[in-house]
Amino acid sequence: MEADEPAMGAVPRTIMELTASLKEDTGWSKNTVITMLARLEAKGAVRHEEGGRAKRYFPAVDREDAAAAETESFLSRVYGGSLGLMMSAMVESRQLTEADIAELSAILERAGGEEHA
Repeated sequence: MEADEPAMGAVPRTIMELTASLKEDTGWSKNTVITMLARLEAKGAVRHEEGGRAKRYFPAVDREDAAAAETESFLSRVYGGSLGLMMSAMVESRQLTEADIAELSAILERAGGEEHA
């Protein structure tokens, strides 16, 4: 559900405002947006407040926390929690560019330095 992030931002939005924001990129109808919001609200990712004639929706978690939780969930569901298995699959499918490999190497270097500090 990445499409909700740019539309939600930190500013409260009505269903109509969210539908207008998402329409061009996703093609979602008002009913689809309502369904998405209900699911996100059930998961605690968004909340709403009654106000005037329309509910106003707000993000309930910050982007970093949501990204970390989704990454953990994906890794657990798809790779049984194994980061090594995921990286192996990426390498074997040749999805990593030289730039990706350099970036990952730098990340691992920093992580190794933090553990030994």
